Amino acid sequence: MTDIGAEHFVNGNSVYKPFPEECHQLIVAMGCFWGVEKLFWQEEGVYSTSAVYIGGTAVDPTYQEVCTGTTGHTEGVLIVYDPLKISTKEILKFFWEGHDPTQYMRQGNDIGSQYRSAIFFSDDETLQLIHETKEQYQQELNQSGYGEIVTEIKSEEHFYYAEDYHQQYLAKNPNGYCGLGGTGVCLK
Repeated sequence: MTDIGAEHFVNGNSVYKPFPEECHQLIVAMGCFWGVEKLFWQEEGVYSTSAVYIGGTAVDPTYQEVCTGTTGHTEGVLIVYDPLKISTKEILKFFWEGHDPTQYMRQGNDIGSQYRSAIFFSDDETLQLIHETKEQYQQELNQSGYGEIVTEIKSEEHFYYAEDYHQQYLAKNPNGYCGLGGTGVCLK
């Protein structure tokens, strides 16, 4: 298991379970996890975020292994949030708008399976919201000339925390690379 600090570098909250009872969690993959994590940690109601590897077959993969594309993992972000302060629907709005879900196995210049669009849910209510917002966003994308959404939608599975230097990377390295970029299309 990768050893990372127990506290979020930005807000000091725990990055490990147990999380506060009222919190929910969702794991999203939107390209390089550095910018994705920053996108969510800035939002009111988000308790904690962590860079993770998910969706692959290797046990406790390293960044170098994930980058080869042979482990099947994607760079994801665990979002722990209080749904009374930020709704799951709001989290999903940030997800769909924050990247281009029509790009297959890439986001912009970041190419490879580790940069694919994916979302990992833990309950049926969240799955229903994912499908509803996906359909709504697809309609908006169609009107703007984009193709079909290729986002993987999967039940949450075991994930591995990325190395400590990836955690809250853009807070520790303010001038670091961030390839995060959406389509400019809004989910109404």
